[in-house]
Amino acid sequence: MSQVERDGLVRAALELIDQGGPQAVSLRVIAGQAGVAVEQLYRVVSGRDELLDAVVSELASRIEGPVDEGMARTWQGYLQALGHRVREVVVAHPRAFPLLVTSPPAAPWLRPPLRSLTVVEDLLANLVGHGFDDAAAVQAYQGFSSFLLGHLLLEASLLGASTGPVEVPLDEGGASVPATHEQREGGHFPHLRRMRERLSQDTSSEQFEIGLEALVDRLEMQLRQ
Repeated sequence: MSQVERDGLVRAALELIDQGGPQAVSLRVIAGQAGVAVEQLYRVVSGRDELLDAVVSELASRIEGPVDEGMARTWQGYLQALGHRVREVVVAHPRAFPLLVTSPPAAPWLRPPLRSLTVVEDLLANLVGHGFDDAAAVQAYQGFSSFLLGHLLLEASLLGASTGPVEVPLDEGGASVPATHEQREGGHFPHLRRMRERLSQDTSSEQFEIGLEALVDRLEMQLRQ
């Protein structure tokens, strides 16, 4: 089967997810809609898990890519542009967003929804290029991803997504993640390689306090206006 046929299968699965959530995905249903034998679909994917993985890879790919040069001239503009890009995926496919959040990222120390080595490397490079040291860049990445995750999961829920546990455990199976991402980090992701130890540290409590203080400060500023 060609890549075009595989892409069509992914689109069909995403349409089912948009209608009924991940639990609605069935190779038998897709085969029935396409008017083909289900055995033909097993020539394209090994099963439902691989198909869901392919959907996750498709959604993740929509977040990748260079940010508009005009916005990337400042780190503030870069974060705003990237945040809006992630939100566009959520608004377009809210019921699929929990898959993007819960599916294993390209490395265990990456935080959803920014699950791609390419995206996080580009983000860190932009921050460092605008004067952030490693510690500040990692803290900014963690705070930014925490904001996206909290806000967009809530928005996806309001748009009909189920935020409960995913029905079937997912494994990306190497489809979009290299078998040895260590090797890729060394050649193509210098910022990730250098900051890996910092990225691996659990700063959940600190990030919560920072986010809470920022909210209180903003409310106080609004009250004074």
